[in-house]
Amino acid sequence: MSTLEPERGTGTGTLVEPTPQVSHGDGDHERFAHYVQKDKIMASALDGTPVVALCGKVWVPGRDPKKYPVCPMCKEIYESMENGGDDNGEK
Repeated sequence: MSTLEPERGTGTGTLVEPTPQVSHGDGDHERFAHYVQKDKIMASALDGTPVVALCGKVWVPGRDPKKYPVCPMCKEIYESMENGGDDNGEK
């Protein structure tokens, strides 16, 4: 008896990684300055690769962040990192 199903474990497959959604719009989510690792910003400036902010936003930086308020989610994550996860508030 033959089947039309392929044998399991004998084939090859392709792992496809999702492409990040790079933002170029001017919506409300674009009106914040985000926290990103400094070395990632420098690399982006040199080769145009997208960066990932602490809040998860992916984009290619191109504006002066000093002109925008800090993203509340990035700020919250950054402040929790400064404390090292301690609840006593010591840095």
